[in-house]
Amino acid sequence: MPTELLDASAISHALASTYWRVSTISEVTSTQELLRTSNPSHGDVLATEYQSAGKGRLDRSFEAERSTALLFSLFIKPNISKECWSFIPLLAGLSVTQVLNEICESDKFLTKWPNDILINEKKISGMISETHGDGVIVGIGINISMSQSQLPVPTASSILIELGTILNRNRLLPEILLRFAENLALWEAGHDFVAEYEALSATINREVKAIAPDGTESTGTALGIETSGALLLSEQRTIHVGDVLHLR
Repeated sequence: MPTELLDASAISHALASTYWRVSTISEVTSTQELLRTSNPSHGDVLATEYQSAGKGRLDRSFEAERSTALLFSLFIKPNISKECWSFIPLLAGLSVTQVLNEICESDKFLTKWPNDILINEKKISGMISETHGDGVIVGIGINISMSQSQLPVPTASSILIELGTILNRNRLLPEILLRFAENLALWEAGHDFVAEYEALSATINREVKAIAPDGTESTGTALGIETSGALLLSEQRTIHVGDVLHLR
């Protein structure tokens, strides 16, 4: 069941007087790739109906039937030390989670470290971020109206499946960009978002298995998040990059 088509005019109208500039394209190999090669400026956003070669974290594929997901990448030049940029993916995930809970009048959307969003323990959103020149590109995919048969893996779901509603992507995208810009400005001004992130985390206080990119595994209790975005495990272990599996 497809959602309405992306409408660049409606999206831009909702973002009037902001620095966001949204372009839409019917099909692309990857919004992340196209934005990277387009000499982007702060506030450039590219959204698409379909990605033929979408990528998630750790070079995984990201698959979605045409128009069933909100797929976009954004470019920002953070006004903060580059050493702090590792928290940006978590700030983006927090922003998306806040907006989804508000629009859906729900408290079921939660973050999963480092940058997935879950509902009822099923993944409905994933993100990827990369440094590009003097800025950061953040790619976001949110499963909006996929049916059960369209899901790429059994651990995934969509907002339609979980809540029985189809969100208007032309409303959702501006709301996410506005919230992210608001949170970004607060963060650049020194606000610590760790407490807000942990309050919406499905990972904190869970037994987890952390898997590093080289395959090294660490099992323990997720105790919290550092200001760098790193995950704190029991026995004074810190996980800076990798994936986690929720064990219970």
